[in-house]
Amino acid sequence: MMRLFIADDSELLRSHLVSMISEFKEIEVVGQVKYAHEAVKSIRSLNPDVVILDIHMPDGNGINVLESIRKDHHSAKVIIFTNFPYVQYKRRCIEVGADYFFYKATEFERLMEVLKQLIPEYTSKENPA
Repeated sequence: MMRLFIADDSELLRSHLVSMISEFKEIEVVGQVKYAHEAVKSIRSLNPDVVILDIHMPDGNGINVLESIRKDHHSAKVIIFTNFPYVQYKRRCIEVGADYFFYKATEFERLMEVLKQLIPEYTSKENPA
């Protein structure tokens, strides 16, 4: 089972993501938050396999959350999912340790494809050959 965490300030987007992700029986959404400080705390305690981060949140940003969890040596795959697809943001996110960077307006389906592709990486850990 792949454990997924979502940090985004839009409740509507989080609900939509959870709804879409619920179609994958191999993915469990272990938490979701609106605020950056809650994201860092929750990621540390829940230890998800995959994290979806927004860049802009009311009390901070996903880049700072990413920096914090990478400083903790957290190995989760991190997907930045943002309305701000600027080159400088993408470059910074990749430098800090993001695995993927997607634009919300045009790459929602790509996000779902990547999640689907990641499933075997985490389900195979449960059923070693």
